[in-house]
Amino acid sequence: MKKEAGKSRAEKPAGRTDRGLVIVITGDGKGKTTSAFGQALRAVGQGYKVYMMQFMKGRNYGEFKAARRCLPSLTIRRSGLDSFVMRGNPAPVDVELARKGFESAKKAIASGRYDMVILDEINVAVDFKLIELADLLDLIRQKPPKLDLILTGRYAAREVIRLADTVSEIKDVKHHYAAGIKGRAGIEY
Repeated sequence: MKKEAGKSRAEKPAGRTDRGLVIVITGDGKGKTTSAFGQALRAVGQGYKVYMMQFMKGRNYGEFKAARRCLPSLTIRRSGLDSFVMRGNPAPVDVELARKGFESAKKAIASGRYDMVILDEINVAVDFKLIELADLLDLIRQKPPKLDLILTGRYAAREVIRLADTVSEIKDVKHHYAAGIKGRAGIEY
């Protein structure tokens, strides 16, 4: 029997356990957000509803545009400006947007509407002091038992790594920026 797209996992797919995972994708290499989108695509393919909050991002990235057009079971919200945040001295607007985004993500988690929640760049938002580490740790500890939670961004705190079920570190071996090649549509955004 084929599962209807967008249905909650009240009807469990074969092989599904009832325990949601905490997955951290961190490191200084390129591809953390892209990896999280791949995980979202896999979940949507299995009929799950996915919510993603992108911290510190305000641009209409390619994945944002594609999800809006093609993936109604993937809800993406952004909480940031299309500019860089100053580490150690973030603008008040950056702090306010991150905290509002965090509150929205908490509401999405509590709503019970989603099977997977992705907090994109949350590790950076915590490291830059836009969001308190204690608040993120509380969110992880209090997440619904069946919810899969994915946390991306460099600088994942040791405490977050300890609570996670799976941690992947993406290492920068070589990046085209070092050769002076600028970012472009379809690769960086």
